[in-house]
Amino acid sequence: MDVLLLLADGFAGALTWQNLIWVLVGCLLGTAVGVLPGLGSSMAVALLLPVTFALEPTAAFIMFAGVYFGGLFGDSTMGILMNTPGQASAIASTFEGHKMALNGRAAQALATAAIGAFIGGFVASIALVFLAPVLADLSSRFGPAEFFALAVFAFAATSSVVTDSPARGLASLFLGLGIAVIGVDGVSGAPRFTMDSPNLFDGVSLVTVTVAILALGEVIYVACLERRLGGKAIITPTGRPWLSRREVKEAAPAWFRGTAIGLPFGVIPAGGSEIPTFLAFGLEKRLDARRATPRFGRGAIRGLAAPEAAGNATTGMAMGSLLALGLPISATAAIMLAAFRQYGLQPGPLLFERAPDLVWSLLASFFIAMIVLLILNLPFAMLWAKLLLIPRPYLFAGITVFCALGTYATGGSTFDLLLLLGIGVVGFVMRAADYPLAPLIIGMVLGPLAETSLRDATMSANGDFAVLVSGPISITLYALLLIVLAFAVRGRIVARRSAASAEKEADRQLVR
Repeated sequence: MDVLLLLADGFAGALTWQNLIWVLVGCLLGTAVGVLPGLGSSMAVALLLPVTFALEPTAAFIMFAGVYFGGLFGDSTMGILMNTPGQASAIASTFEGHKMALNGRAAQALATAAIGAFIGGFVASIALVFLAPVLADLSSRFGPAEFFALAVFAFAATSSVVTDSPARGLASLFLGLGIAVIGVDGVSGAPRFTMDSPNLFDGVSLVTVTVAILALGEVIYVACLERRLGGKAIITPTGRPWLSRREVKEAAPAWFRGTAIGLPFGVIPAGGSEIPTFLAFGLEKRLDARRATPRFGRGAIRGLAAPEAAGNATTGMAMGSLLALGLPISATAAIMLAAFRQYGLQPGPLLFERAPDLVWSLLASFFIAMIVLLILNLPFAMLWAKLLLIPRPYLFAGITVFCALGTYATGGSTFDLLLLLGIGVVGFVMRAADYPLAPLIIGMVLGPLAETSLRDATMSANGDFAVLVSGPISITLYALLLIVLAFAVRGRIVARRSAASAEKEADRQLVR
């Protein structure tokens, strides 16, 4: 009952006309950036991170919430209409969504995505209201050893489990950790990796890194591949932008199954919504194979409905991990964690005690954002598609200028601009070489927490490292990590064996 009263107070704060405007602005900007080719929800949050520092915290995070959820729909819109998803989390939606568009059902595909995103996000928001205080209470029992175990869990899961190459994932992670330790050590006062440059004594700004890696590096990468993207055909949505009763009946079970799959992944640091969207798609495909007339491969509405609901359910629950545990499960959540720290706020149990107005207004804004996005996207999805017609040279130039202005505004230093360019080139090389970017961001965000927790735990135990595995919570986290890694290794072995057997079978067919 106390939770409902707190949520009511949150709605009182979120429903002021100023905050409603910021919800609307966030939804509009997130969807617009997500729709644009080569961009995505994580880039939208990274680009707007410097801008929000001029706002008071509640308005800033309400706007971020709208950007976060709006960007996910924009990612799917581009995947459906161009078969070019803005983020990895939208890949599963393109398989059947783009086929629906090719069959003249683009408007219905966009409506399916919008309703699926609404259902997944709304159910996740309800679960989050009741789960976040429980997680916050649990995290109040965490000490330095437990926080170190949590950081190790996030490092290992995001760099090894969700990437095709664990070596590349770990390389990206260690690069992020390396950037995080640049500057003057807070304990000893010794400069680390500063090359005697006063500009690096305060470390490298997370704003500069996120904008450079997720925005500038991506722009350079997409600009270099403009010919490849330019060959993509844009399908113009025509027809009714809503679903018939028969289509709703067909999609409804998939929406709710996808939501059920996505919810647990919101509290597991497994790289965001990529895994649950593919799991939801795979389940629907297996169920479809049992039908007398399978529909997958020809534009099955369930193949789009389930991944969309799963992705938004994961995103909604991810905010619970972020607010209650201070644990980002994706690059976008890591950027939001950085934003909290820029305002002098540390997500976790103390956030619920020190800033309850902000927390509950933010939770209430999730419900408002879902409704706003449904209103915006159902009737106006065809208008969003017009953004795809913006000439790419103007688009890329505008984003580059915005990156530079945002970075300079936060620090007022020319050195930050040079750093932006250098790290942007690094981001481009990583994208071109297929190195994942999320481990780098999460390594930089959680690196200081891991270092501080390790020092505090060992110093309190007089240098005895056994303290790191002496508590029940830390032991449980390490055990869960081993289980997750074991399943990941098993999955890779099975996939390799399946690929090898398929190759052998193909060779036999050629011989015959």
